Amino acid sequence: MQYECEMIADLLPLYIDGVCSPASKRAVEEHLAECPDCKNTLEKLNSITIDSEIVKARDEVIESQSRFFKRKSALAGAIVAALFAIPVLVCLIVNIAHGNGLGWFFIVLTAMMIPASLIVVPLMTPENRMLHTMVSFTVSLVFLLAACCMYSGGSWFFIAASAVLFGLTVCFAPLIVFREPVRGYVEGKKGLTLMTAYTMTYIVMILCIGFSNRVHGFFRMAFGISGPMIVMAWILFLIIRYLPANGLIKAGVSVAALSLFGYFATDIIFLLIGKSALLSGTYEYIDVSWPALVAGLATGAVLAAAGFITSRKGGTDNEDI
Repeated sequence: MQYECEMIADLLPLYIDGVCSPASKRAVEEHLAECPDCKNTLEKLNSITIDSEIVKARDEVIESQSRFFKRKSALAGAIVAALFAIPVLVCLIVNIAHGNGLGWFFIVLTAMMIPASLIVVPLMTPENRMLHTMVSFTVSLVFLLAACCMYSGGSWFFIAASAVLFGLTVCFAPLIVFREPVRGYVEGKKGLTLMTAYTMTYIVMILCIGFSNRVHGFFRMAFGISGPMIVMAWILFLIIRYLPANGLIKAGVSVAALSLFGYFATDIIFLLIGKSALLSGTYEYIDVSWPALVAGLATGAVLAAAGFITSRKGGTDNEDI
C-alpha cells in the first residue's frame, strides 16, 4: 500500500464531509480499495458520530470553563465580603470599648448588608443571580430599617418597610418574573402575577399605615379613594390581556371604560367615603363631565368600529387565500 493507515485515518473525516482536496480523495479511495481495516473504519465513521463527538467535546470545555469562572467568582465574592466585614468589626470593637451598647453596630452591620447583597451575592451565587440579589437586597434593606427604628425608639418600621416593599415590587417585579425559576412557575401568567403582586403589596402598605397611625376614618378614606382606581386598573388589564379581539377593539373598549369611570368616579368616591369628607364649602366650577364622557364614548366607538372592520377584512382575506 502506498499510504499508511494513520495518514488515511486523519483524512477520513474530511473525506466523509467532502471537503478534502481531489488528490487526497484519490489517495483515500486507492487505499480503501486495498485496506479492509480502513474500509471498516469508514463504515463505522459517519457524520453523526463526528458531530456527537464535537458536541461532547464542546460541552466538556464549556463545563470546565464554567467551573473555573465559578471558583474565581466565589473567591472574589469572599474577598469583597471580607472587606465589608472590616467596618463592622471596627464598629463592634469601638462600641464595646466605649460602653455604648450595640445599637450603632447593628446599624452598620445591616448597612453593609446592602452593598454586599448587590456585589457579593451575584459573585457567589452560581444560578438565578437576579432573584437571589433582589431578595437579599430587599431583606437587607428591611433589616436596616428595623435597626434604625429600634435604635431611635420609633414606631414607624411597618410603615417604612411596607412602603419600601411596594416600591421595590413596582421596580423589580417585572424583571424577576422573566427570570428563572419564577418564569417557569408563572409561564403564560406574568401579567396576572404582576398585577396581583402590585395589588397585594399596596393593600399591605395601606394596612400598615392605618394600623400604625390609628387615624379615625383612615381606612374608609384610603380605600374609598384608591379602591375604585385599583378596580379600574384591573378592568383595563383584563380587557387588554384577555379580551379576544384585535388591538383597535381593545383600545376602543378601554377608552370607553375610562370615560365611564371618569364620569362616575366622583360619585363612587363620594358614596364610599362621604361627600363631606372631601368638600367643605361651596365651589364653583365648569362641569366638563358630560362632554368628556361623550367624547370618550365616541372615540371608543370609532376605534372599536375600525378594529371590527379590520378583523372582518382580515378574515375575508384569509378565506380568499
